[in-house]
Amino acid sequence: MMNPLYSEKSFHVVSDHVFSNPFQLEDLLVFDPQTLSDLLADDLRDLSVNDLAIAFHDAPEALVRLVRQALPEEHRARFAERQRLRALAPEVAARRRRILDGLFWELTYWKTPEWYEELTEGERLHPGIFRRLRADLHDRVVLDAGAGSGRATLDTLRAGARHIYAIDPSPGLLRILEQKAEAQHLKGRVTPLRGRFDALPLPNDSVDVTLSCSAFTADDGDEARRGLNEMRRVTRSGGKIVLIWPRPTDLAWLKRQGFTHEALPMQGEMQVHFRSLGSARRVVQRFYAHNEAAQQYLRQHPEPAIPFSVLGMQPPCDYVWTVVQK
Repeated sequence: MMNPLYSEKSFHVVSDHVFSNPFQLEDLLVFDPQTLSDLLADDLRDLSVNDLAIAFHDAPEALVRLVRQALPEEHRARFAERQRLRALAPEVAARRRRILDGLFWELTYWKTPEWYEELTEGERLHPGIFRRLRADLHDRVVLDAGAGSGRATLDTLRAGARHIYAIDPSPGLLRILEQKAEAQHLKGRVTPLRGRFDALPLPNDSVDVTLSCSAFTADDGDEARRGLNEMRRVTRSGGKIVLIWPRPTDLAWLKRQGFTHEALPMQGEMQVHFRSLGSARRVVQRFYAHNEAAQQYLRQHPEPAIPFSVLGMQPPCDYVWTVVQK
């Protein structure tokens, strides 16, 4: 499913919830009403108003009020009506678990962005990607859409970009990005902005290149087209849109939209390099708790590096690009 908020993310295998979910219902208070409304419309679109009312049965009033505000106006009366009815504890627990698992990644971005940074900082992109893109980026104004904590932002600046707009919905991830840019004396060339792919907060033709790293997905064709149209809108004619580390399942759709796929050869198996063995263990325990291969690999190889293949991930060694024509 395409996240309408498009925060930078790694494409981890989560269909069977390999993560261990520490979040509680009260953690949803980290979201503002508009953000929660967007999440209800996308990540939780399979939940009915009745399901939501049952999930928030006997929840703190501040949380119930937030959910009510996030619902479309025409659904609020039904939500309030169902809230007044009795709900069985197993029903409540099951629906709460669906909500918390469905919003696990968004809660990670917003509530515990430092955990997300620890997860992704070792997912180093193939060094050949930015070598190939250097000519396109040198002295250019660039947009990093779904920038997250800056996985591609800082590499773009090191490749010679004059300035970069780093757009992401999560204030916590943008804060980490700013801290990293300042530590590397790059802060003056970065403008962090909160925003979404389908409503980029930039004027028409404002950047030379738009890139996005492991944030754009095409599960919902209509939403994907809206996001792509926004990227085209803000990119000057003749400029490029570059999507780094696309999901293999999205390549056919992207090629139909005019993208060219570039895959770089690997010198041996690519690995995730954690900051320490302790960090590797913490990350695996939270984000790969139910991935037995990852657990076993760490037991057999007590080192702060794990192959992408063991984690069930495609290594970050490719990108797609297209030229904007207006």
